[in-house]
Amino acid sequence: MTAVTTPLPPVLAGAVPLAHVEREGTVESVHLGTLATCDAGGRIAGRGDPHVGFLPRSALKPVQAVAMLRAGLDLDGELLALACASHSGEPDHVAGVGAILTGAGLGADALGNTPDLPLDADAAAAARAAGTAPAPLLQNCSGKHAAMLATCAAAGWPVAGYLDPSHPLQQLVRETVADLTGVVPHVTTVDGCGAPLFGSTPAGLARAFSRIATAPAGTPEGRVAAAMRTHPWWVGGTGRAVTRLALAVPGLVAKDGAEGVLAAALPDGRAFAITVLDGSPRPLPVLAADVLEGFGAGTPELAAAGRVDVLGHGRPVGSVRPMTD
Repeated sequence: MTAVTTPLPPVLAGAVPLAHVEREGTVESVHLGTLATCDAGGRIAGRGDPHVGFLPRSALKPVQAVAMLRAGLDLDGELLALACASHSGEPDHVAGVGAILTGAGLGADALGNTPDLPLDADAAAAARAAGTAPAPLLQNCSGKHAAMLATCAAAGWPVAGYLDPSHPLQQLVRETVADLTGVVPHVTTVDGCGAPLFGSTPAGLARAFSRIATAPAGTPEGRVAAAMRTHPWWVGGTGRAVTRLALAVPGLVAKDGAEGVLAAALPDGRAFAITVLDGSPRPLPVLAADVLEGFGAGTPELAAAGRVDVLGHGRPVGSVRPMTD
């Protein structure tokens, strides 16, 4: 029989080893992926193919928030950070989502995202103990969805059908993704929360974060950057890796996404985007800390936030390490 060779998907062909898992001196697994960096002048470099098409998942939320502000959304501070969040569903997060909806004259029944329990283990346990069923309000994307609904109310667009890719809101989001990333979305699909998800590249995502991080105060991009920098707990939650990274580096704008995605930028415009091929978030703090240290932004807090231990019988016996070691 003649062997049939199937070409590798571009995202696989463009991947390289980024991190390895070491247990008492033995490497037991390796995470492959792509790393794109953007310097202060907008030049792209990285490891693997930074121009490969991929799905940015929730790391795209700050870009979506810029689109909403361009359409007239009136949020800033904690609630704007919540609009950019994959929040943990802790009580203040849930109350904040309710405040966004109330400000738009809407209730939780208008939310179209997927019902779920909170990401935070304690909040989820409390919900189960109270007999609370999974609900859109508790799901980690409810801040973004509440903001989308508030944007529709502010712009005079229909609230019904706000998740349809042909809705004016989603058309504006698509245009904003293309504008900030410099990449026309190669695919439109459905994210886990039900919102349209627009494909990009790691280079494009890094470029978008660079533009957000360096935008003038008061612009939609500048407002998003200010909210995320000032209120990193609202972007993630207690103990979350993205929140710890943002707290560790002054001025950092950072956002994670499902399937092993993380992007961040410093105030001077240096930025990066990571996609891990196996979809695991495990190496993301390690890789982010390594890039930021290379940028000269290392701090003791960053070293702690970027450490991922490997446990043996409940104690550290190794760690996840960047392949640059």
